[in-house]
Amino acid sequence: MPIQLVLTNCPDEACANAIALALVEDRLAACVNILPRVQSVYRWQGAVESASEIPLLIKTTTAGYPALEARLRELHPYEVPEIIALSVSQGLPAYLNWVVAETIQS
Repeated sequence: MPIQLVLTNCPDEACANAIALALVEDRLAACVNILPRVQSVYRWQGAVESASEIPLLIKTTTAGYPALEARLRELHPYEVPEIIALSVSQGLPAYLNWVVAETIQS
C-alpha cells in the first residue's frame, strides 16, 4: 500500500500536540513528528507576512489520506492550512509495513 508524508504547520506547540495526538489516536497517522519552531514568510491576502510556526511531518497511507485531510481541516485553526502530501517512493519495507498496520481502521 503506498505511503504518504503529509506536511503542515501549526501556530504553536499546543496546537501541534493536539493535532498530532488526535491523528495518531484516530489511526489516521502512524506517526507525527513535531519539529522545532520555524519562521515562515509568505504572502496572504495581498500582504507579505511572517509567522513563527511548528511543522508537523505526518506519516499515513495513500488510501487513508482523504480522511486524514478532512480531520486535519477540522482540527486546524488556520483558514487555509498548509496541507501537502508527498508520495513516498522508497523506504525500509519493515517501516512502511508498520505505517500501513498502524493506520488500518479496526
